[in-house]
Amino acid sequence: MRPLGGQRSGDGRKRGGPMIAPAKVLVVDDTPHNVKLLADLLTVKGYAVATAVNGEEALVKVASEQPDLILLDIMMPGLSGYDVCARLRADPKTALLPIVLVTSLDPQQERVKGIDAGADDFLGKPINQPELFARVRSLLRVKSLQDEVRRQAEVLHEWNVKLEERVTEQVAQLERMGQLKRFFAPSVADAIVSAGEKSILAPHRREICYVFVDLRGFTAFTDSAEPEEVQSVLREYHATMGALINEYEGTLDRFAGDGILLFFNDPLPVPDAAKRAANMALRMQAEFNPLRARWSKLGYDLDLGIGIAQGFATLGAFGYEGRFDYSAIGSVVNLAARLCAEAGPGEVLLDRRARAAIDDIAKVENLGPLVLKGYAQPVPAFRLTATE
Repeated sequence: MRPLGGQRSGDGRKRGGPMIAPAKVLVVDDTPHNVKLLADLLTVKGYAVATAVNGEEALVKVASEQPDLILLDIMMPGLSGYDVCARLRADPKTALLPIVLVTSLDPQQERVKGIDAGADDFLGKPINQPELFARVRSLLRVKSLQDEVRRQAEVLHEWNVKLEERVTEQVAQLERMGQLKRFFAPSVADAIVSAGEKSILAPHRREICYVFVDLRGFTAFTDSAEPEEVQSVLREYHATMGALINEYEGTLDRFAGDGILLFFNDPLPVPDAAKRAANMALRMQAEFNPLRARWSKLGYDLDLGIGIAQGFATLGAFGYEGRFDYSAIGSVVNLAARLCAEAGPGEVLLDRRARAAIDDIAKVENLGPLVLKGYAQPVPAFRLTATE
């Protein structure tokens, strides 16, 4: 049925609200006089009327005209009214289309056949005009309600589809967030997901501040300790250092046994990468002290050394299908590792570029050029003692 958009009058025309098409009635009868009579009566009352002179034409008109109601003669050559009614009821598209069977026979005798065929109502001949319009109005109201229920069902289906899509998208985001948090601080991971910057994981070149953290004495400790003791130490160590990495929004490269590799200024740039690295390193040394004291009582001789270097690297997700790590590749990584290897217990060593980047806030001691493994020439190094 055409959208109501307002209240319909008894003649099928709408009062108030925007103009809409009137309800359409298909009149089917093999007698032209009967067709004209019904069509004229309905037209005067404001209904749109389509006509058909036999059952075959009626089925064609139902498909092309899409009427809101059918007045269907029972006795017709070829397909009878019962046949047409049964076919319409068998089609899901017209299963609920209101059908009034019109007959000159005794309606009581034809009622059972009509109900079996799927008719909604009956109208006797000759036509009683008040009864005709009452039945038409009644069935059109039912059709209007059916259309509204169908419309709401379609809207509900669309909402369900959109809800499923949103749930699927959010599950994928959660999975992606879980993967990103393996590499990044939670705030950085949130920013990447919300921005949708998938390309940020592609290989690219950027200046970073790289930090290498390492437990001193760990190899000797693992040779003499039980596996459960080693696991307990690493759990405390990683938990303490990991909390600081998140606090300063560092990007975790990887855990390498007792080594922790991380960097700043990627994937999201920060204006103070070296300062963050320096402050974090000093905090790590400070918060390592209680661990050192507790482990010492258990006979574990462990300490902490840290190396920091600044320079350009290639960064991105490297690996193979099903397993990728977000990592940095370049000489700055090697330099941080070599400085860390030279750092004594409780020390934080800097290269020249990292030292220059924090010159306004840092207190450092010049260690002079150090001979580092893999470097042909001695490398200037500095010991970080404090920051302002």
